[in-house]
Amino acid sequence: MEAALAWRRAQAEAGRSVALTNGHFDLLHVGHVRYLQAARALTDALVIGLNSDASTRARKPGRPIVPQEERAELLAALGCVDAVVIFDDLTAEALVAALRPDIYVKGGDWQQPAGPRPPEAAVVAGYGGRVVYLPYVPDRSTTLIIQRILDLGVRIAD
Repeated sequence: MEAALAWRRAQAEAGRSVALTNGHFDLLHVGHVRYLQAARALTDALVIGLNSDASTRARKPGRPIVPQEERAELLAALGCVDAVVIFDDLTAEALVAALRPDIYVKGGDWQQPAGPRPPEAAVVAGYGGRVVYLPYVPDRSTTLIIQRILDLGVRIAD
């Protein structure tokens, strides 16, 4: 976290705006990449809060498939991602409070009238930041990829 805080201070000192989004990003796919590219287009720098393996297991039993270090490496390799921070909490509230991004980005599935609201939104409002919801892209998810593999009924050997 210290490295992330130092990075954030450097961005502020350079006058660069920062957006933060968070997620599990297990089995990185084109929906993730398009989402992250759109998030980066909103700002000068994009930081990803990556749910740790423990956090992912708590929210999604049987996952992650890809370990946190590898998920972080994959995300960091994307040109639209400027920094990756692994966090252990179930929500990113503490991370948002610490980094205070100018923009907090979530997928449009968090903006559905009957859907949940991200708990981090209250933190962002508390310091005057902005929450941006990007359009939800249906038919692009890790869960769907896993289900498709299972539906094939094929055992993939190492």
